[in-house]
Amino acid sequence: MQKALTPAERLIVAADFKPSAPHGREWVFYRILELIKSLRGTGVYIKVNSALRAHGYNLIDLIHSHDLKVFADLKLFDIGETLATDGMFLKEAKPELLTTVCVAGVTAMRALNAELPDTEVLGVTVLTSLKDADTQAMFTCSTEEAVMRFAQVAADAKIDGLISSPKEAEVLRAKFGIVLSLNTPAIRPTWAIVPGDDQNPERIMTPAKAIKAGADRIVVGRPIVKAEKPYDAVMRTIEEIASVV
Repeated sequence: MQKALTPAERLIVAADFKPSAPHGREWVFYRILELIKSLRGTGVYIKVNSALRAHGYNLIDLIHSHDLKVFADLKLFDIGETLATDGMFLKEAKPELLTTVCVAGVTAMRALNAELPDTEVLGVTVLTSLKDADTQAMFTCSTEEAVMRFAQVAADAKIDGLISSPKEAEVLRAKFGIVLSLNTPAIRPTWAIVPGDDQNPERIMTPAKAIKAGADRIVVGRPIVKAEKPYDAVMRTIEEIASVV
């Protein structure tokens, strides 16, 4: 059974900064540091993936030191023995949320989950950039059918939750109730414009609509981190969440 979440705990801010010449990984590190300093005390999660690989698990400790929760979006995928080892390394850092991929299978996900009693392990179903043509080619089924298949694998593995687009939140909630938490990327507030957006427009929603559809948490990246004042964008998003919970 999932615990009750405050509006702030329903928001995951994706610190998806890219190195670009002449700026390298140290520049990305300082951008993340600047972001977490500005969001200290808000109660939100900070999502890190590529930067976590570049800078190591000490980045989790740094985020925690600013009184923020950590979503380690590593999308771990390997055999059970390796995922168990990953879990052992991550156990010390204690990220609140961690992703694996459902295609890794029941045995591997169970092995990872067994090593992380203090972390909510989430299974990635179908990436939010994929369309029906992609999933037909890869899994010989529609996007929604693929999501439901992988969600069942996660349920069989007895991990804690799922990553899917908000479009599937309602049907996932109907089938899995409160057994699995639902965490949805591809969130686009009405006030945000994302140049060159790579999300499938058929699978995006606003924060309020995603929460109403059944999402426990939403992931918002560029609309916040590229805002002139990320703190203001965060508070605006929390207010929108609070209006529907």
